[in-house]
Amino acid sequence: MEKLIYSFPASKTVEQPAHVGVVGSGDLEILVEPTDENKTVVEIRTGITGFQDTWKKVIERFVSQNDVSARIRINDFGATPGVVSIRLAQAVEVSTNGTNHN
Repeated sequence: MEKLIYSFPASKTVEQPAHVGVVGSGDLEILVEPTDENKTVVEIRTGITGFQDTWKKVIERFVSQNDVSARIRINDFGATPGVVSIRLAQAVEVSTNGTNHN
């Protein structure tokens, strides 16, 4: 199991916690928690090692597009970068509009 942590400055707040996805074959789970800090902290736990650069690029793109101040936990089970991006977008939508998607 590999654990990666990324932190970026951010300015927009999220309204509520969010939970999207499930941990299962080829998928992932994302949990978003509001924070009072002006930064996004992303913690990734993955069983697939050696993809730090890919993860960093996906997370950097997400943060540059969304600028949300939150603590984000990602539990990965081999999801592709496209699935990660979709789930992150869902998590931001849920954290601002409600209704969790599992």
